Amino acid sequence: MTTEKIDPEIINNSETALVPNKKDNYKLKIFNGCMNLMAHVLIGATVGVSILFSFTYDFDYYGTKVHIILCVLGYQLLMAEAILTLSPHNSWTTSLKYVHKRIAHWVLQIMGSTLAIVGSFIKMMDKTVHFDTLHAQFSLVALLFTTACLVNGLTSLYAYELRKIIPGTLSKVTHICFGTIAFSASAVCLCYGFDKPSFNRWATPPLKAVFMAFVGIFTVIIIVNPIINFVDKSFRSLKR
Repeated sequence: MTTEKIDPEIINNSETALVPNKKDNYKLKIFNGCMNLMAHVLIGATVGVSILFSFTYDFDYYGTKVHIILCVLGYQLLMAEAILTLSPHNSWTTSLKYVHKRIAHWVLQIMGSTLAIVGSFIKMMDKTVHFDTLHAQFSLVALLFTTACLVNGLTSLYAYELRKIIPGTLSKVTHICFGTIAFSASAVCLCYGFDKPSFNRWATPPLKAVFMAFVGIFTVIIIVNPIINFVDKSFRSLKR
């Protein structure tokens, strides 16, 4: 009685997914994929409602419309997507090489930061008293850390070339820290924006509460991966 030999290459290329891989937690992958999908849906809904509000509400100052559109697109859309590009669970970048993910991250980050900064200054031009509300104060925090993150990103991008001047790990860790703080502050700022009298007159209280919850949920989903990277890189640098 002879036993037929099976080519190992066939085994490797066949659907051996029936045999569980200890390294890959399938359930965790599904969970992370669902969280990523949820984040994109909530981002789309929040950005869409914010832009709809800016176009349909009759503001006293036209620049307020521009301020809302630029800041929401800059922070909650482009900057959010810039952070998600480096996540291993992000749907539209999973097939990209790491170098191309970094390029996408940089393009989105620069575009988002530019829109957010311009949108913030447009609103500042309308006011004589600045940063007198929580919305304005958190916007200042987001603006400062966005600018710092943008500048610091250059040292992170050229970390290898600048390694003799600035440790590569330090520039990357600070870049993650600045970006996470900027994005989180912008989310709090948006929630206070939803709590303004103008939005309260335009939307019902339940709708306001729903979109505040949306912002909180997708912000937490987005910043989880940067926080993990921040802790991991910090511990590695301390062990050296």
